[in-house]
Amino acid sequence: MDSRTIISTQAAPSAIGTYSQAVKVSGGNTVYISGQIGLDPKTMQMQEGIDAQIRQVFENLKAVAAAAGMSLDYAVKVNVFLTDLGNFAKVNEVMAAYFSQPYPARAAVGVASLPRGALVEADAVLVSQS
Repeated sequence: MDSRTIISTQAAPSAIGTYSQAVKVSGGNTVYISGQIGLDPKTMQMQEGIDAQIRQVFENLKAVAAAAGMSLDYAVKVNVFLTDLGNFAKVNEVMAAYFSQPYPARAAVGVASLPRGALVEADAVLVSQS
């Protein structure tokens, strides 16, 4: 028996490859959210500029979390990928609007490129107590 539940929502961009938006496992209390880029889920077009892309990335993560019956309050780990680590401070500013203390563990990685020419991508792992 498969212990995975696939999470999908139209409130976040549809998968553009061989992956699911998120997978809920382990009795439904752990959710792995796939990397989200700054695509507007309504138009599937990339937001313009780093600030708009960062906000859209976290809006997309929030939407997938909600589709899984959780919120970003349950985040235990976030990975952020940036094509320019000079934008790290901007990520911190935006994350402060989506996460509260105690903050999840996080990695920030500089990368050469991201899908669709994105400037930022983030994924998350959520864990609930129920």
